[in-house]
Amino acid sequence: MAGVELTFEMGFVFAAITLAVVFYSIDRVPIEMTSLVTMAALLIFFHYFPVSSGDGVYELNSRTLLAGFAEPALVAIIALLVVGQALVQTGALDGPAALLIRLGRGHAGIVIIMALIFVAILSGIMNNTPVVVIFIPIMSALAERLDQPPSRVLIPLSFAAILGGMTTLIGSSTNLLVSGAAVKEGLPELTFFEFTIPGAVLAGVGLIYLVFIAPRLLPNRSPLADEFTGETGKQFVAEIDVHPGSRLIGEEAAAGIFKALPDITVRLIQRGEAAILPPFEDVSLQVGDSLIVAATRKALTDVYSRDPDMIEGVGEEALVVLTGEVEKRKTANRILAEVVIAPASRLDGRTLAASGFRSQTGCIVLGVQRRSRMLRAGINDIRLEAGDVLLVTGRRGDVMGLRENRDVLLMEWSTRELPKRALAVRSLLIFGIVVGLAATGQLPIEIAALAGAGLMVIGRCLNVRQAARSVDRRVILLVAAALALGNALSATGGAGYVAHSMLTALEGAEVTIILSAFFLLIAAMTNVLSNNATAVLFTPIAVNMATELGVEPMVFLLAVIFGANCSFATPIAYQTNLLVMGPGHYRFGDFLRTGLPLIVLLWLTFSLFMPWYFGLV
Repeated sequence: MAGVELTFEMGFVFAAITLAVVFYSIDRVPIEMTSLVTMAALLIFFHYFPVSSGDGVYELNSRTLLAGFAEPALVAIIALLVVGQALVQTGALDGPAALLIRLGRGHAGIVIIMALIFVAILSGIMNNTPVVVIFIPIMSALAERLDQPPSRVLIPLSFAAILGGMTTLIGSSTNLLVSGAAVKEGLPELTFFEFTIPGAVLAGVGLIYLVFIAPRLLPNRSPLADEFTGETGKQFVAEIDVHPGSRLIGEEAAAGIFKALPDITVRLIQRGEAAILPPFEDVSLQVGDSLIVAATRKALTDVYSRDPDMIEGVGEEALVVLTGEVEKRKTANRILAEVVIAPASRLDGRTLAASGFRSQTGCIVLGVQRRSRMLRAGINDIRLEAGDVLLVTGRRGDVMGLRENRDVLLMEWSTRELPKRALAVRSLLIFGIVVGLAATGQLPIEIAALAGAGLMVIGRCLNVRQAARSVDRRVILLVAAALALGNALSATGGAGYVAHSMLTALEGAEVTIILSAFFLLIAAMTNVLSNNATAVLFTPIAVNMATELGVEPMVFLLAVIFGANCSFATPIAYQTNLLVMGPGHYRFGDFLRTGLPLIVLLWLTFSLFMPWYFGLV
């Protein structure tokens, strides 16, 4: 290989990459700020020190440096975030998550392991991006039902898909690119299962790491919204009525728990003038019974959205709201929120029935929470006290109007839309169409996802405001900055310089040492440059190295395939990492902390297994 000299422009790009990674890794500087400063520095520098190919075809200018904002992969990510949010808004995947838990018979670890193995297998026979798209909402719902934050399961989900993509030719676009580049070098095209055995060995080792080690390194980071929406375990007192036609009629308690009311504790059953207390032996629920229950906000929301007739005294309008059929009655934008009864409030010492709270505010009280003790009275019979927390529902305008109410203090961060469960089937149908079109290759994933996002909004599975809130600005700026750095690294010849320097340093070393170092170099480059660019850049180098060393080119091609797929250390390294970054509430450092050990483990496995497998030792 001809010598490659370090230039001033290369040095600037290397410095920019180093500083960007450092500032991305520390939490003191927001990711958005680092991305903006990085792009601004590149734009200013290459404006005064332009770089272009010898024939002038390619120029490193503002157009190419800002091309990341129009990158199809970024469009796909944004659209898929909107589609995923629609599934959350409609509660469409609560059922599949519950089914997985039942199959695991309450063993959370088994359920997670089963899901990760299935994702890895599925990623081997189809593109891994749609697989992750399918499983992000499922794994999030699964984690929620297992009382775990999404941050514990979504990075393993992305990594499992990447590992599975190593096992077959179509498992990753990287594999196809290496095969195509190898053909251009005069080698035969790779077959579908040609590297399945070594790929399965690496994937198996990686999955063991994801199951037993990665969870210890991942943060226990609950979504910020959950800290303010009451989804942290505190319980409200609520009242559930058994109306004619209710699915509660005839329900009997088992060990004091009613199967139709999961995660809800029944503290008292009011039947006429009689009060029935736990454990409710030989008690069968009847029409007219009123159940005084204690439950978290999430449990109440689930019950009320599925069975609105259980809400005592809500009336027809609220029933329409809670079933998700709000559009038919022009009562959209219903939300849940929590309010605290203020000191010296007119509600202090009065019952809800006597206070006129609903008629004055337009909001319905669903539950009452009192820190000092658990109450056994119905909602309308409780005498409220200053400091009580009320769980309320109403139109967005009515709930936000509580800001001006002197009797209560609105906890604004607690506001959240009610699930539109009546639209769950619609959202699942749209989601299935998006995945089907992308997985079968009928449409590029960015087109299918963008169309799906539009259909979700048109189909009222979520509104424009909810769609906008689902887009993570960190992802947008991170992708744009990463692609700008990658373009600069390629255009200035920096990537070729690094490869040549490594080969020069290892000249005369044993084949196994060169192969191991080559894999490690590619694994490092793929987390900065991009997996596809790394594959295209290093495939010709791999063929030339194998020819000079007199060994089978396949072993060096596999170093490119497996090394370029080691996209674990940064969120910008692979599209699935970016997909899980927002829903998992991850930071840049989370990928470094979890991904670097996995890369080292795969490097050691490759260095020991591949020379033996190809008879180099």
